[in-house]
Amino acid sequence: MDTQRIDKWLWAARFYKTRALASEETAKGRVQVNGHDAKPSREIRPGDTVTLRQGPVERRVLVKGLSAMRGPAPVAQQLYEETADSIAARERAAEQRRLAPEPALSLTQGRPTKRERREQQQARDWNDRWSASLDD
Repeated sequence: MDTQRIDKWLWAARFYKTRALASEETAKGRVQVNGHDAKPSREIRPGDTVTLRQGPVERRVLVKGLSAMRGPAPVAQQLYEETADSIAARERAAEQRRLAPEPALSLTQGRPTKRERREQQQARDWNDRWSASLDD
């Protein structure tokens, strides 16, 4: 076997959990082979460079081998070699995500809870609800 479909290889190398997901991500343009957008049926061979995006992370790997079936992770890792700049960029992105504050913690005020609504309701006086008063 000297060539293999990119979607099968991505699945066998354990970049994606299912072959359908690998095919879908490739069709969306998130996978490139040797700098060109790839279709799921694109044939790859050892020595090709594959760039793929998984969420915010972009990985660049060199194809070292092909496999017709999905095996355990240590075997799958022998099918590719990640480039040094890709590893460094991935580590920088992970560090930035770790240091970035949680966006939800910056919210100081939101919708009141049921308890807070009840307390607000009890705090209001009955006479404050009406625009007209009897004390004229």
